Amino acid sequence: MAELTIPSASLSNERQPDQVDFGRTLFVVLATVLLGFGLTMAHSASVTSWPTESERIYLARQLVFVAVGLAAAGVCASVSSEMWQKLAPILFWGTIALLILVMIPGFGVKVKGAQRWLRVAGLTLQPSELAKITLPIYLASRLVQLRASKVPWWRILGSLMIPAGLLICLVLIQPDLGTAIFLSAGTMLVLWIGGAPFKTFGLLAATAIPALGCMLVFKPYQIRRVTGFFETWADWTTAPYQLRQSLVTLGSGGWTGVGLGKGWQKLSFLPEANTDFVFAVVGEELGLVATLGLMLVWSGLFLAGLRILSTRDYRSFAFIVGFTLLAQLLGQAMLNIAVVTAMVPPKGISHPLVSCGGSNLVVSLVMLGIVYGISKPTDRHFVSSP
Repeated sequence: MAELTIPSASLSNERQPDQVDFGRTLFVVLATVLLGFGLTMAHSASVTSWPTESERIYLARQLVFVAVGLAAAGVCASVSSEMWQKLAPILFWGTIALLILVMIPGFGVKVKGAQRWLRVAGLTLQPSELAKITLPIYLASRLVQLRASKVPWWRILGSLMIPAGLLICLVLIQPDLGTAIFLSAGTMLVLWIGGAPFKTFGLLAATAIPALGCMLVFKPYQIRRVTGFFETWADWTTAPYQLRQSLVTLGSGGWTGVGLGKGWQKLSFLPEANTDFVFAVVGEELGLVATLGLMLVWSGLFLAGLRILSTRDYRSFAFIVGFTLLAQLLGQAMLNIAVVTAMVPPKGISHPLVSCGGSNLVVSLVMLGIVYGISKPTDRHFVSSP
């Protein structure tokens, strides 16, 4: 049965310790740059048109989330890949329990028609964000175990798709179609890196696409998002307000922007200026140079992450989890940029490490901590050069 193979030249484990150390340093530096830039934009995008305490409140709250996220990332960075494998079932079924708890009146919090949050002791938690971590860890753990036992692929798929389908369905009924699609893509990524045959993806696509179509039929507002996206490029005057303001905000910045904190569109013109559309504020205040620079830093972080993961075999649990988490972070950042620039239909999705918010920021930092931790090299992971 044919399997997908990754060229050894690009993902070789023949790395010297000094090369890996450089990659780890670069990884931390780039993550720090993104986090610092995010704090700056969280403050700038929250500045109001008259003197109030709101901008200080946003910045102080974001600093609290950063502190929590860094502490959690530090703990996760100290956990070995073997321990993550042991914890995988507990983490996964714990996430399932939280997703069920969200749907129970009195526990879940409904905002704008969606019940996606739990509020405990004044803190808000979004379990679907945790699923971006726990689902890949669980699937990779099961995949590695089943492959080691020489289980045929059709049985592996059954063992993986049933729990993954349960979690994704719980996210769908919140409703949160965007996150459900994101989790489905992460599942496909685990299978791809894990060596699933190509025909597996054709079979899964054949069942997923009709199911997605049925969901869209019963969600008129999702259809309006798609039609509004096409209207943006066909007739500017009929385009959705969010997309119009987003493009106006981006375009008004020019090459170098109007200056940090001096943007006008965030003053009640651009919706969700400090969360979903913070990238547009970056374009207005710091210009095209900053938006391209932000994309370059994300690309560098991804490549640095691959470099430090190269000490691991590319079919191992550590590599599958690390690659999937990195790809999810980069994919979310690029999807956010695509939404802001009207390249895809509008969807509420935050920019990792840059948008204001608690759950997504903490989860993003935890992802980076896990990647850093499971990539820690040991002597047996290096192959001596001839």
